[in-house]
Amino acid sequence: MHQDCEKILLTEEQIQRRVQQIADRLNREYAGKNPLVIGILKGSVVFYSDLIRKLEMPIELDFMAVSSYGAGTTSSGFLKIKKDLDKNVEGRDVIIVEDIIDSGYTLAKLKKLLYARHPASVKIVVLLDKFERRAVAIEPDYSCFDIEDEFVIGYGLDYNEQYRNLPYIGILKRCVYEH
Repeated sequence: MHQDCEKILLTEEQIQRRVQQIADRLNREYAGKNPLVIGILKGSVVFYSDLIRKLEMPIELDFMAVSSYGAGTTSSGFLKIKKDLDKNVEGRDVIIVEDIIDSGYTLAKLKKLLYARHPASVKIVVLLDKFERRAVAIEPDYSCFDIEDEFVIGYGLDYNEQYRNLPYIGILKRCVYEH
């Protein structure tokens, strides 16, 4: 375990088992379709990579970089688009893959933005759901894990761009981010 990690919340094995279960559900729902799978950079990249390799239908990939955090640990409530999609979503089934939903501001605004582009459907897949922090009415269509209100790192999740490469999800020690 990394020295800045208070404890391991989810092991690599637990994560992989649950990613397979979500992929199985997506494979059933999207059988015979060709969805556009959008990864939200940078946090979702590890989850996204594992998930798409388990999908059996033809898919197209795209990415967006959006932020509502900056260097802090709580959402600012403002959505900043750093990288938009390269592909047109009009008439497409869209699957958004995100690392975590807490306040819901980012995904609510992103979903509204995408629906303004006239897709056939938009579904949200999240690795982690920090439901007790929800500030807007939005729920993911697929969620791997519900977690308590802790600051988590690893498996793509970061604090100031660090810890993304940890193979597990851990709770970051408060002394690291409370100076």
